[in-house]
Amino acid sequence: MPFSLSAPCDYQEIIRKSRFLAHAAPVASAAEAQAFIEQVSDAGATHNCWAWKVGAQYRFSDDGEPGGTAGRPMLSAIEGQDCDQVVVVVTRWYGGIQLGTGGLARAYGGTTAKCLQAGERIELVALSRWRCHCPFGELALLKARLVDLGAQLEQEHFDGTGAELVIALPQADVDRLRRLLADISRGQISLEACDSV
Repeated sequence: MPFSLSAPCDYQEIIRKSRFLAHAAPVASAAEAQAFIEQVSDAGATHNCWAWKVGAQYRFSDDGEPGGTAGRPMLSAIEGQDCDQVVVVVTRWYGGIQLGTGGLARAYGGTTAKCLQAGERIELVALSRWRCHCPFGELALLKARLVDLGAQLEQEHFDGTGAELVIALPQADVDRLRRLLADISRGQISLEACDSV
């Protein structure tokens, strides 16, 4: 089961007089990852290398370091820590001693891994999506109860009698949702599976 971070974290290490500062954060999209990179990058540093992964999407940058010595090892560290929906920026201030390509890859990958290990991790639970039509009379009550289930209301389309809803929640809680719908609608609201998230 993949993990993400519950909050931003950082880790710093001096490697042969170069200072490496890693910043990591949970993100839900490429845009959030890019915003974090811009926020924590230090224009006065020698390099601001980064990598992020959100589901099947990923990107990385060596920011002027020799090709393949920073961004790729950082992405490998993210995957090696079984993380998803995270971004990591490692800022380097050059200390005057060359590390070589292997040394750079170990420094960037290692700093990334240690930063992710130091952060508070949360398990990413796969969600399943369900569709139902809820009459106006029960809509407010249903929406209030979804929070108790840890469910997310993803879509809501109104028509003349109520709303077509798409609800995402952990698979383990689907039976609780079915019971809730049966209780508030006296068995009138039925649940239909959508594709999984």
